[in-house]
Amino acid sequence: MQEVYYQHRRIEIKDGEIIWKELNRKPIENLPQIIWENNSPWSEVNLWALEQATSSKLNIKTVKSNMSHLLAYAKWLESESIDWWHFPERESERCLVRFRGALIQSRASGECAPSTTSQRMSSVVRYYKWLKNKGLISPDWPMWKDKIIGVKITNSFGLEHTLRVSSTDLAIPNRTIAGAIKLEDGLLPLSAKGMKEVLTLADTEASEELSLMLRIGFFTGLRLGSITDLKVSTLQNATIIPNVGLKTLSVGPGARPPVATKFDVTGSVPIPQELIDTLLNYAISTRRLQRQALAAPEDQDTLFLTRFGNTYSGANSRAVNVEMHRFRNNGVELGVKFLRGFHFHRTRATYATEIMKVALNFMSVSDSIQFVKEACLHKDESTTMKYIKFIENNKTMKEASDAFTHAFMGLMGGDKDV
Repeated sequence: MQEVYYQHRRIEIKDGEIIWKELNRKPIENLPQIIWENNSPWSEVNLWALEQATSSKLNIKTVKSNMSHLLAYAKWLESESIDWWHFPERESERCLVRFRGALIQSRASGECAPSTTSQRMSSVVRYYKWLKNKGLISPDWPMWKDKIIGVKITNSFGLEHTLRVSSTDLAIPNRTIAGAIKLEDGLLPLSAKGMKEVLTLADTEASEELSLMLRIGFFTGLRLGSITDLKVSTLQNATIIPNVGLKTLSVGPGARPPVATKFDVTGSVPIPQELIDTLLNYAISTRRLQRQALAAPEDQDTLFLTRFGNTYSGANSRAVNVEMHRFRNNGVELGVKFLRGFHFHRTRATYATEIMKVALNFMSVSDSIQFVKEACLHKDESTTMKYIKFIENNKTMKEASDAFTHAFMGLMGGDKDV
């Protein structure tokens, strides 16, 4: 997927010639576009992206998310040598039905999270609905069967009512594991031992940038999108909490300089002084200064830059994921079991779990929730509450497991009631 700078224009005919006239509208930076393997554009889906990007109801992040799902669909179509308009009479051979089956299979194998599977199919169906509405595809083609489902809604007074919504037989329900306490994005934290092994291996098997990014993730809980948007001046402007001595970084659109955050939340996150010193030393290292020299003027304050002087956002955001994939595979081959199924976001789950444990030792439950909510920039307290439930459940399960093991080993040893 490529990103382009889009300037709004309209066509005018003057003296028999075509003239492109610029419109007084804000350009769209980093408009996502999908290109097939033969270097031809997927014109219809790119037009869909443009319409979404010009809508006041959607921001560019949502457009990129939708297009990432269509990119996955495009790659699957090419791998299966199927056209996106392949809708024969036999249902099992239709492109959407086959793609749905492939998604369910990837979910079952653990390659794709249940939430991602549901969102991917939903985005693809929305694209085809848009095609039908615009008359770009025949409404007579047998693509899916519409259905009406009821969704129960409970208001703040505990009263329930059912909302009828339209769906299709292609929708994939977001199946969750009964009884499981799921943290943010359904990822589990690492143990302290696992975190130490991952960081030790990163020092030798990963680039200096990825190693530092992992440390920031484990010790501040910042998401990858925020880490790659950190500025050197963000570190230099770190403030000390009065009477506590703890330093914090200001992030979000309201920070100076601004740092990208999910939901555009502005706040301050705690950070160890030792980590700040390490990052500031990296900022003035020969390695980073060489990259800074290649960067555009507006990017020179960005902490992490690629070897070409670009930021790790936009079209270069995949660079971190590619290296993470390589690092994870190398770690598994070297016998580091904690890297099996490891994703960057698990650094955040680890941080939130550990900081909640510490908070519960020194504060009341309500104060702990507020402290962790602010430290992790959670939008809702319900997200923070999951960490308390996770810690409580793990403790209970550990005690039950110890009791079961003791009883079981007693039976194995021949102990009998008399």
